Amino acid sequence: MISSGEMSAASSHSADQLGQRPSETMLTSFDWSGFPLGSPDHWPSALKVALSLCVGSSFPTAIYCTRELRLIYNDAWAPIAGERHPWAFGRPGAEVWADIWPVVGPQFDEVWRTGQGFATFDQLLPMRRGGEVQETYWNYSFTPIRDEDGEIVGILNQGNETTARVMGERAQSFRLNLEQSLRTLDDPVSVMRIAAEQLGATIGVGRAGYGEIDAEGEIIRVSRDWTRTMPSLAGEARLLDGFGEAIATELRAGRTLVVNDSDFDPRVTGTGVAEAWASMVPRAIIAVPLVKEGRLVAFLYAHESKPRQWKATEVALMQDAAERTWAAVERARAEQALHELNETLEAQVEARSAERDRLWNLSQDMLARADFTGMMSAVSPAWTQLLGWTEAELLSRGYASFMHPDDMPPTLAAIEGMSATRQPARFQNRIATADGGWKPIEWTVAPEADGRNFIAVGRDLSDAKKQEAELAAAQEALRQSQKMEAMGSLTGGVAHDFNNLLTPIIGSLDMLVRKGIGSDRERRLIDGALQSAERAKTLVQRLLAFARRQPLQSTAVDTATLIRGMADLIASTVGPTIDLSLDVDPALPPAIADANQLEMALLNLAVNARDAMPKGGQLTIAARSERISARHPAGIARGDYVRLSVSDTGAGMDETTLRRAVEPFFSTKGIGKGTGLGLSMVHGLAAQLGGGLTIDSAPNQGTNVTLWLPLSAKPATGQVPSSRPSQTPLTRGTVLLVDDEDLVRMSTADMLIELGFDVVEATSGDEALKLLDAGQAPDLLVTDHLMPGLSGADLASLARARIPALPVLIVSGYAEVDGISPDLPRLTKPFRNADLAAQLAEILPVI
Repeated sequence: MISSGEMSAASSHSADQLGQRPSETMLTSFDWSGFPLGSPDHWPSALKVALSLCVGSSFPTAIYCTRELRLIYNDAWAPIAGERHPWAFGRPGAEVWADIWPVVGPQFDEVWRTGQGFATFDQLLPMRRGGEVQETYWNYSFTPIRDEDGEIVGILNQGNETTARVMGERAQSFRLNLEQSLRTLDDPVSVMRIAAEQLGATIGVGRAGYGEIDAEGEIIRVSRDWTRTMPSLAGEARLLDGFGEAIATELRAGRTLVVNDSDFDPRVTGTGVAEAWASMVPRAIIAVPLVKEGRLVAFLYAHESKPRQWKATEVALMQDAAERTWAAVERARAEQALHELNETLEAQVEARSAERDRLWNLSQDMLARADFTGMMSAVSPAWTQLLGWTEAELLSRGYASFMHPDDMPPTLAAIEGMSATRQPARFQNRIATADGGWKPIEWTVAPEADGRNFIAVGRDLSDAKKQEAELAAAQEALRQSQKMEAMGSLTGGVAHDFNNLLTPIIGSLDMLVRKGIGSDRERRLIDGALQSAERAKTLVQRLLAFARRQPLQSTAVDTATLIRGMADLIASTVGPTIDLSLDVDPALPPAIADANQLEMALLNLAVNARDAMPKGGQLTIAARSERISARHPAGIARGDYVRLSVSDTGAGMDETTLRRAVEPFFSTKGIGKGTGLGLSMVHGLAAQLGGGLTIDSAPNQGTNVTLWLPLSAKPATGQVPSSRPSQTPLTRGTVLLVDDEDLVRMSTADMLIELGFDVVEATSGDEALKLLDAGQAPDLLVTDHLMPGLSGADLASLARARIPALPVLIVSGYAEVDGISPDLPRLTKPFRNADLAAQLAEILPVI
């Protein structure tokens, strides 16, 4: 907990000596005299706790204090404030966020009024940045902070920006929507209009359009454009008159034109060009040229009447849209030409024969001439290219024989309807390929004037449908991945902070119990408090398991022996109404696991199964070895695994429950009947071990939870719990104790003093090195691992360089092992005096 008194004391030392974070320095230097609550040491306890968690957290966190919503935040949150930092610190939220207050203000008011937390994902916030309002998107949450009387005294805010992802998804959605919209159009002008309309609305400009260049490369023709705040440019103009020689040369070379402000662009400010631009009124422009067969044939443009800094994503979007628009215009023009050819076939056959033959032979669409009796008389080469059938095969069989049986009735009905109405028709079906497969085809069919034949144009939809499916799957996978990653980071960080908070609590209560302090009633209360703290420790371990940060002792485990050894315990736990059966391969190879954590995971799964079968049922625990050699639907990597499954015949889960099953704190058991951390702990354990977790379930069909554990290349080790020596260390002397958390360091120092050691304390690795360099020669180094500046592992290495035989004990509440030498002993927070003594007994001589 941080108080103003501590901040005042800290101000007399350098930030480097105390290992202060920038947010702590800001708290120290802030003038609290005008703050409604005064300095933090006068704040309500709930706000003090929230402030401590905020400053100590690596996740972007802010606190809005009092009804004025005064803003306090940590270092990770500072980039969110951007150019408002550090001015925003301590100011009312409505003043800091005046630009987005119409959105977030009512959200704050609702949380304060109802006392209910609030969370939102991909929230649009029009935020002022760099002097202009920008479209930004955010994931964030508001959580009320209550004092001892239940009154709200502040709101905790955590979140992160999602603008880049949202913009990327929007661009992909635009491409897909544009492709779908243009696919149904058979008029070139309509294609140009729809493309300009969707492009202009998506990137938010004053005018957008598609201009075509004549065969001589001199005249621009805009048939139809889209305007919002600027006049239309529909009509004709000379290329040089509108752009000048320099820009025209760039366009003819196929280089995209990007002008952010025409008043300051040397390509525009030349004689004559500036006047032409002034008449068109654009101050900013993007023009994407389309050069085909060495000739500029068209360009797609977007105009803005005021200066604009175009984004690279907008330029890329326009370049993609330009190619799609050109292809759609050419397709529509070809289809229109084909339709006109059908209407006046005899009169135009000579004039259009060359163009028709070129379209027939080069088109990637399947073109055909067929009659209403069911036979085709001509097919384009694209049929063979796409389907694999030869021309002879296609012309010798009825076209219905190539259709999928399910699609044949509606297809023949559409052709019959076209024959009756004499109007073109559109439909989709599946056509057989020569290799036995099926391709989805979109057809445009039109009757000929003779009343006996019709023309068919078929487009292969395989890639479009595949892209649609892949996009939907990728978006869903991305949302789930980001959701679980964010929840894992949040829960892991909070659990680590709670470990630091629990260490002095458990240590102090343990000391009171061991010394027998207080009356009988007081000792019972102390025992109860210690039991509650131990339950909190277990809860934190489950949170760390979900976040994949729990300390593990991964070894080669004989899974079959472990399961058989737990059979009696599981049977007694689930009760006599449930029949327990084991199906374990006797030749099961060892797996990489932590035996204790695996036992807890099995017990959690068995309890979940029991709760799903209140009237009894069948519980089966099975274990087999299995190799995954192909892509697994659950994303489990290729390799060899022990497949450990727990299945029941209970109520099962619906799709909604199944999707949330591994989320922390999610439970269907009702209030007070579970923490909602059982499955999330098992999921985190599997991921941390390099395996995975899959769940198969359906309502009233039971549930099968499968734990995938990597096979071990080493033989299984004995799974008998190691007996820690009960003796106390023989070696006494001086301990150099290093921890950046004051309460943790004080509690640990008391335990060491009680064990007979002299203790020298340091608040950081840098401070400890200064003590060593000043001549301090400890007999033992006990250090936290994750600290500002030097980590515990780095400090141990540097200390042993000075004192080679120095015993070292690393104390940490995380499972982070990066950079920690395997030979360095570790002790997990929180711990009791006996845990510390037992660990020291393993690294020091004993009596």
